Amino acid sequence: MEPSSSEAAAAQTLPAEAGLHARVLEHLGTDICGGELAPGSVLNIDELVDRYAVSRSVVREVLRVLASIGFIEARRRVGVMIRPASAWNVFDPQVIRWRLASAGRMAQLRSITELRTAVEPHAALLAAHRIGHDEASDLVGLAAKMWAAGKAGDEERFLHLDIEFHRRVLLASGNEMFVRLQELVAEVLTGRHKHHLMPHHPHEQALQMHADVAQAIQRRDGERARQAMVQLMEQAFDEMKSLWEQTDMADISTDGGPTTTR
Repeated sequence: MEPSSSEAAAAQTLPAEAGLHARVLEHLGTDICGGELAPGSVLNIDELVDRYAVSRSVVREVLRVLASIGFIEARRRVGVMIRPASAWNVFDPQVIRWRLASAGRMAQLRSITELRTAVEPHAALLAAHRIGHDEASDLVGLAAKMWAAGKAGDEERFLHLDIEFHRRVLLASGNEMFVRLQELVAEVLTGRHKHHLMPHHPHEQALQMHADVAQAIQRRDGERARQAMVQLMEQAFDEMKSLWEQTDMADISTDGGPTTTR
């Protein structure tokens, strides 16, 4: 798979500066996503050099990466200006990671969950018609490993297997556009885990749904595979919905409003 625009630009940074580049990029990217650097704000290269104690070349490379994903633009007589979220490359995995680490975490979870709900069921349907015999057997085996890891409470292993499961379904769809979404799915699953937005023990219903998807694909039952993935996505969406509602109520409470549950 070709690297994203931000990854490609970062790869050109000199090894000795890579750590500094990553630190500054992560800090600025998260601040922009979180609103600490608001649209219309102007970045001054000399100020960034002083703030982060790095060279101008590191700052310029960071700004080049941010420009490549639509975060900033250089304006004559103004300087380097922060662009609104509508200009961002929201499909860049790095942008997703920053948004999940920012105050806008719930909005990012909502949008990706809605995207997955639209795409992954059809990917499962296509996979049932296009997957190879060995790959289908491996997918069923993967679902079984997820069940074991989930029951054992092995969160790290379950996360790895969950990412791999969805990656293989997207890959088996045979649709190159769907395949490119695997990085987005990996980022959101990793982000949910990192920010403690997933249950410590996966619900047995979710474990069964993964098994249902895999078995339907193996049986070449496209419609059943689609329906099973719809159910899996709806279950994930319901988990996220409860988090969104909790966040909304926390905001109301902070503002001095009512705190009763909806």
